[in-house]
Amino acid sequence: MKRREFITLLGSAAAWPLAARSQTTDRMRRIALMMPYAESDSESQVRIAALHDSLEKLGWTNRNLHVDYRWDVGNPEHARAVAKELVASAPDLIMPSTTQMLAAVQAETRTIPIVFVNVSDPVGTGLVTSIARPGGNITGFTNFEYATGGKWLEILKEIAPSVARVAVIANPKNPNTALYLGTIEPAAPRFGLALSVAGVNDAAGIEQAIAAAAREPNGGLLIMPDPLTIVHRELIVAATTRHRLPAAYPYRYFVPLGGLFAYGIDSTDLYRGAGAYVDRILKGANPGELPIQQPTKFELAINLKTARALGLEVPVTLLALADEVIE
Repeated sequence: MKRREFITLLGSAAAWPLAARSQTTDRMRRIALMMPYAESDSESQVRIAALHDSLEKLGWTNRNLHVDYRWDVGNPEHARAVAKELVASAPDLIMPSTTQMLAAVQAETRTIPIVFVNVSDPVGTGLVTSIARPGGNITGFTNFEYATGGKWLEILKEIAPSVARVAVIANPKNPNTALYLGTIEPAAPRFGLALSVAGVNDAAGIEQAIAAAAREPNGGLLIMPDPLTIVHRELIVAATTRHRLPAAYPYRYFVPLGGLFAYGIDSTDLYRGAGAYVDRILKGANPGELPIQQPTKFELAINLKTARALGLEVPVTLLALADEVIE
């Protein structure tokens, strides 16, 4: 697991003919982005910077492209209201950033092109017909393989062998939760783990679920990927530290905060890749004919300071595989 590009675009920007790139004109185009976090969130800024960098390299600047943002679209009700508003404004393209946002936008339009990012299973959730040829007005970038769930448990057990019970912190309103559990639950017996699912809807619920997991010995946590858990990532890491619980996280940026380890993709790369698809669609490509891009490489980050504080020794073999180790 060496750090490298995680998403390989079929027909990357570097391979496109110069003539195709030159089709960018001075005519102002407009795209709309639906972001799950606040504008001030550091992850929002990193992802938007990657998107803008990709677009600028392809000739799209504030001279010919206006980007309309909707921040902190974190629940289905809000997503539906924002989707209705954006579709009514008739942008050239809409970019939703979660499964709930994609479903909300699809319900409002079958004509405005959609490039999604951070959607786990658009086929399984019935939003597109296939990965290779999504059809209609949708294409984009998925953010997980569901088999990752088993890998989280495997690494957690390897770092913390005494863990016998794992509480899965998940948002029950997220349609991907059940799909992830479909791979996590069958994997648990292989590692001698008993699972419980703690459904959470807000910060208070997260705090209560983590406290409950700490009441019995040999407990651990699995933090599911969801806008709710990501928005409250500092609270989650602080609570696991306070209760001395080893926890598995879905994204690297939990680890510098004090998270024990994370295994997953670099979400920034999704936005960088999305810029290339935005470019192609604004130049006339049919989104339904652009294959949905899936992650192929994942990164492992480990916080040794946290491991030592928990009295854990990370195996040398695991450290050798890590892309990032925080001392």
